[in-house]
Amino acid sequence: MRVFKDKLFAKTQTVLWLAAGLWSIAIAGLAFLWNLGSVSLIDETEPLFAEAARQMTVTGDWITPYFNGETRFDKPPLIYWLMAIAYHVFGVNEWAVRLPSALSAIFLTLFLFLTVRTFGISHPWQRQIPSSNSVSAGLGAGLAATLFALNIQVIAWGRTGVSDMLLTACMDIGLLAFFWGYATGDPEEKSPILGVDLPQLLRNPNIWYFIFYLAIALAILAKGPVGIVLPALIIGSFLLYLGEFTTVVREMKLVWGLFLIGAIAIPWYVAVIVANGQTYIDSFFGYHNFERFTQVVNRHGEPWYFYFAVVLLGFAPWSSYLPLGLARSGFWKRQRWQSQPRSRQLTFFAFTWFAVIFIFFTIAATKLPSYVLPLIPAAAILTSLFWSEELENPSLNGEGRSGRSPRRFFHVSIGLNLLLLLLLAAAFFWSRQLLGRDPSMPEFRDLLQSSGLALRAAAILTITAGAIALSWWQGRSRPILAINLMSFLLFFTVAVYPIYILFDSQRQIPVREMADRIVELRQADEEVIMVGFEKPSLVFYTRQPITFFRRSTDTREYVQDLARKSSTPETLMILGYPNKIRGTGLRPPDYQVLAEAGNYRLIRVEKQEFLEF
Repeated sequence: MRVFKDKLFAKTQTVLWLAAGLWSIAIAGLAFLWNLGSVSLIDETEPLFAEAARQMTVTGDWITPYFNGETRFDKPPLIYWLMAIAYHVFGVNEWAVRLPSALSAIFLTLFLFLTVRTFGISHPWQRQIPSSNSVSAGLGAGLAATLFALNIQVIAWGRTGVSDMLLTACMDIGLLAFFWGYATGDPEEKSPILGVDLPQLLRNPNIWYFIFYLAIALAILAKGPVGIVLPALIIGSFLLYLGEFTTVVREMKLVWGLFLIGAIAIPWYVAVIVANGQTYIDSFFGYHNFERFTQVVNRHGEPWYFYFAVVLLGFAPWSSYLPLGLARSGFWKRQRWQSQPRSRQLTFFAFTWFAVIFIFFTIAATKLPSYVLPLIPAAAILTSLFWSEELENPSLNGEGRSGRSPRRFFHVSIGLNLLLLLLLAAAFFWSRQLLGRDPSMPEFRDLLQSSGLALRAAAILTITAGAIALSWWQGRSRPILAINLMSFLLFFTVAVYPIYILFDSQRQIPVREMADRIVELRQADEEVIMVGFEKPSLVFYTRQPITFFRRSTDTREYVQDLARKSSTPETLMILGYPNKIRGTGLRPPDYQVLAEAGNYRLIRVEKQEFLEF
């Protein structure tokens, strides 16, 4: 009978793991692939990457990135290479542009699931080593994947064709691979790791350290020195704190690993410097790396508490419980962590991972929301392990066991959850008053209100807050997680995404319509000028260079100079808002209106008209 029960239990656990794995795959597919290419490229950043990648397929130059006829040294080439490969396979379209980011997010989600499945335990300090097949381990793994994939920050960058999610995936997969190598290389742990009888290949730390070095090399090719600096700070801090630095550095074969990283990452940097010289060094290493850390670049200076707000909103609603996850790590109990087997130190590793990235970018002068994207997997680990413990042993109706977060702090977290939901609901309810006027989509505020989408979002958030409050009042913690999860899925699919479609119809579709008209009406060698602002998507959709001027007076002076040179052809096309076109000195009799869309007007004008001003 006992043998039968053991077999039944094993089969049940297998089914549970299979269900958790399929759930993670489904969630990742929904978050990152659903309607991926259904909206236009978003100005101003996404088309820069998309067009630079397209230029590689046109020119055959896979070393120096170009945009609009000029070199683009902002980022290394990995994202461009992946987009260009996607173009060859799927054609030049929005889906191919975003596919590298989506796949990066999916791979990271699944590797996070496998890591928490193997090493994620809800009680890292209990005497008896729990089985990784326990219910809490299963909950932790499924929750970690879910919490990582289902938040606004990760969904936004996982569906955008820029390098941020690629960097995050390369760097964070590398960090997870390091932990696999660190845990499997523990000389004092001979038994199956956390009860999991891993195949011998997966118990070889050298395999995982190789994956770590490979991932770091790709991170350097994705975004530069930050791809190795941050992992070095995280791993170095983790090992120094535990007193394992010298031992693990020897285990990692660091010299060999640095050679591997250099062999993969350095050749392109050498090639691009040979092709472009000091210009590349000053632009990429000087401006886009050193100056961004030490000085405010492009007016992206924010207060010191900026990333508190970014994580609170970007990781919502799970951010309400992140402080408990951080506190639960017991990071101040150094001796206790040193006494634990390596395989049980994932919680502390996640804390170090989160803290180093958060502090690093808080110190940096230039601040952007995407900079802290690589700490979201660590936040997901910490929060999911807290919740897996809470689901296994609810604390709302009684005091928590020794080592668990006090009950009162859990109540504070639930209160923060409610407050966050109600504040967001209020923001949507009064969105018309809160939104500023964007001249590129002047009707958006009115359309958002008349569509009822903002009210729908506010209603979902308010009902969610009410359901959580009821569960809280009844002293039941378990439904709170499910309510947040179901609410987020509903909120994203029936409120946020339709608002995104409306946003696209007002902000980006008019630019695409103008691009189509330019392609249709442009005469041979006729120059196209965009006045008043830059919309890089125009370059991508027209497949030709566009001359951009911020000021109308600069446009007038430029065309006057062309006219004096008697260059051909005699006409050019100008795109801009009507008031920007008037700012050049032109009046309706002076030009021919070719098309209008949104707040844009496309005209054709003879260059000689500018000489009469």
